[in-house]
Amino acid sequence: MKTVLSTCLPLLFGACLLGQSPAPLMGFTEASAAKQRALESQFDTKVKPGNLDEWMQYMTAQPHHVGSPYDKQVVDFLAEKFRSWGYEVQVERFDVLFPTPKVRKLELLEPTPYTAMLQEPPVEGDAATEQTEAALPPYNAFSIDGDVTAELIFVNYGVPADYEELERRGIDVAGKIVIAKYQGSWRGIKPKVAAEKGAIGCILYSDPEDDGYYQGATYPDGAYKNEYGVQRGAVMDLPRAPGDPLTPGYGATKDAERLDISEAEGLTEIPVLPISYHDALPLLKALGGPVAPGSWRGALPITYHIGPGPAKVHLGLEFNWELAPAYDVIATLEGEQYPDEWVIRGNHHDAWVHGANDPISGMVAVMEEARAVGELAKAGMRPKRTIKYAAWGAEEPGLLGSTEWVETHADELREKAVAYINTDASGRGFLNAGGSHTLEKFFGQITKDVEDPQTGVSVFERRKAAEATEGKDITDFPLSALGSGSDYSPFFQHLGIAAFNMGFGGESSGGEYHTMYDSYDHYKRFKDPDFSYGGALVKVAGRTTLRLANADVLPFEFTRMAETLKAYGAEVTKLADDIRERTARENRLIRENAYELAADPKEAFSAPKPKEEVPYLNFAPLQNGLTRIGGLAGDYSADAATQQPDAQRERLNNLFMDLERQLTREEGLPRRPWFVHHVYAPGFYTGYGVKTFPGVREAIEQRNFGEAQEQIDKLGAVLSTYADQMKRIIGIVATK
Repeated sequence: MKTVLSTCLPLLFGACLLGQSPAPLMGFTEASAAKQRALESQFDTKVKPGNLDEWMQYMTAQPHHVGSPYDKQVVDFLAEKFRSWGYEVQVERFDVLFPTPKVRKLELLEPTPYTAMLQEPPVEGDAATEQTEAALPPYNAFSIDGDVTAELIFVNYGVPADYEELERRGIDVAGKIVIAKYQGSWRGIKPKVAAEKGAIGCILYSDPEDDGYYQGATYPDGAYKNEYGVQRGAVMDLPRAPGDPLTPGYGATKDAERLDISEAEGLTEIPVLPISYHDALPLLKALGGPVAPGSWRGALPITYHIGPGPAKVHLGLEFNWELAPAYDVIATLEGEQYPDEWVIRGNHHDAWVHGANDPISGMVAVMEEARAVGELAKAGMRPKRTIKYAAWGAEEPGLLGSTEWVETHADELREKAVAYINTDASGRGFLNAGGSHTLEKFFGQITKDVEDPQTGVSVFERRKAAEATEGKDITDFPLSALGSGSDYSPFFQHLGIAAFNMGFGGESSGGEYHTMYDSYDHYKRFKDPDFSYGGALVKVAGRTTLRLANADVLPFEFTRMAETLKAYGAEVTKLADDIRERTARENRLIRENAYELAADPKEAFSAPKPKEEVPYLNFAPLQNGLTRIGGLAGDYSADAATQQPDAQRERLNNLFMDLERQLTREEGLPRRPWFVHHVYAPGFYTGYGVKTFPGVREAIEQRNFGEAQEQIDKLGAVLSTYADQMKRIIGIVATK
């Protein structure tokens, strides 16, 4: 197959194999499409995976967390590279709150004393892991200071459902210190829920069942977390609002007015510390009380108990609450025809330690794409629209660099931004992507035009084969819904700018995330040794950037969005029905004293109290909006749009640039006004995980049915506004 493919242009290989002409490109006239395909063919020849390897070696040579000397060296390196490739470069500095650890102490006091190591020792053969003095030790940024002593309770993953299980068993965490496993939700949710339940401290650890020896050989013998690995990470209340907590809603510029730390929102309410499973084992081994449910048990060589006690622990934390510089490198290539329409492509450059996988694997893809596009521009093939390549600072503490930049330039971005494209960590395997579903069909075309380096088929066909093993038959590439966790969030969910996040994975799993062991050596051995998938990511993301930058009519469409919104509507309606039926059933069993109190008859705990019956919600406003969108969706023809006169195309582009914003409301979501998108948002109790129709869905989940009805009404109005914009667009094309 590869011999046949080598006779074809890389981007035409699918059509070549079929003996057919290449498919039309969404948003392009026939003549423009031919020119674009020729451009992409030249782009592919310029992509050199060896560059990604070389740049990763340089940028991961030393720890480069926010405010470190090597962070600034990486920034200067990036700026110099972009300038050498022909870009106008600005380095924008924001001074953000970045707490670093001063005191970290964890002791098991009873029944057997133990003092936690709280260190990640070097491993043989990886010199980067010896740079402990330059690295930040394991900690959770934005934990409050605290010194607490109490009995210990094991709370599984520490999500709301786990506390419901504890409550059914009559176990109260009030006044106790909890220990929770990583995973199951975003790390910041765990101390948040613990504090709501009255706990006075929180310890996080990675169980080997999730990313240690249970999964495979541990580092340095294999990719998975060894017994000393600790996941660092921020625990600010990210689902409430990312960004600098001292400058909420506006940029943390040099002269910005800053809140006092005592006024800052988003910090934890209790102290929290991450530890290794080496340090967790003595604590968990010392627990008594009920045996943990089967689904709670991990892979440590112990019987997992819940507690409380007899384990008693002392947790002491103190931080340096100081400002640190976050540097954003912005490289601009001005568009030839539409300089005031911006396609923005980026990722962050800062890491918790060396950050080979997260974020440098994605950052070097941004760089290689920019280098190739710069070469094309020097050869006279400048894009129609302006392209901005961004290397964000201070993402790891809470999307600080990108959020501060977006808040500073919000008015200009609302006027000029077409879309934002993000690539964070990436490895080897299958292409995964999330984004706005108005661009799903457009992105699907790209996935059929890029070859998978290992199999020789398109990245779409490889993804299709993977889906088939799970019993799914897909005809188009599926975009997932975007939650949070990377730099697309301020663009997408705060300003309503269409966005993508993409990367390869599935054959490069490991346990290095946010540890000392996320090094160049680890990446080369276990992630993408020859950077061939890094090169494929450059080609996928590069096509996304270039097609958006060169399209005659921006390649948005409505059918996939209408189908997706309809599915979300069915989900929230069913959610309300399911909760109503479950509540009625549980209350009946409680009244009849027939409630099954435990899966294991030997375990006894308190019977639940009856819950408020679920009222019937009026979903008509939501259904009316969905019906309008569904009825209009098929009336737009992307092919017909490209046949319009230039003036009409410009009108269409202006309307499309404002399309995603129609799904926002200025007042935002309940209790978190920063998030204004009413279709996609990170979950209030999931963090990174997305909640679609979040205002409605979360109100139902929290059994706040009055608010649920209010959010249904507001969402119906949002969808109606979106349908009005669709109608304006369709009226220009007038296909029916």
